[in-house]
Amino acid sequence: MGDAGVVSATDLTATDRSTLRRKKERGSHERAQVEAILDEGLVAHVALTDGRGPVVLPMVYARLGDRLYLHGALANHLLRTATGGAPVCVEVTLIDGLVLARSAFHHSVNYRSVVLFGDAQLVDDLDEKRVAMVALVDHLVAGRSGGTRLPTDAELRTTAVVRVPIGEGSAKVRTGGPIDDDEDLGLDVWAGVIPVATTFGRPEPDEGRPVELGVPDHVAVRVTPA
Repeated sequence: MGDAGVVSATDLTATDRSTLRRKKERGSHERAQVEAILDEGLVAHVALTDGRGPVVLPMVYARLGDRLYLHGALANHLLRTATGGAPVCVEVTLIDGLVLARSAFHHSVNYRSVVLFGDAQLVDDLDEKRVAMVALVDHLVAGRSGGTRLPTDAELRTTAVVRVPIGEGSAKVRTGGPIDDDEDLGLDVWAGVIPVATTFGRPEPDEGRPVELGVPDHVAVRVTPA
């Protein structure tokens, strides 16, 4: 791996493993763009290599400043391996459209993605764990931490919370329509983009609730307008 070099205070570090090569004009090491994608995403795919080979798992996450937090059971194999010294790769992708070209070869997807590399650190401090857990639920639904019971110290002690620095990596974005070859432009084939969007439907209350409660504002606001 080559020497790390920070382009500027507002950019992520680029090394041999994180330098953009293929379609590099779509990529960026700009921290603001990386953070915007992370803040909109909901699921991260976390990968590493252990003694048995590569492993990747989907995980919920939260960003606090220049740190990404993950959590799981203390027995979680991936988190234990990561905090034991194995470097991790974290990837988040947002799909914005299906790109249908005139040729099968040029079909694609419009997307916004982030790939991060780093060493995971186990969080032992209960106060930092609590802040991270609050951030995790608020990342799913803003304000949720104010409408739920917060974790007890005992619960925090049975939960593995891991921080990954947002220091090395990049964002990559594809937008626009298909890029067909000139000789295919006259084909009698429909081409274009099918937009893709994440929507949130009407909340479905848990049947086991002890009393009839209305939908709180912080939940209702998450619903996508019709």
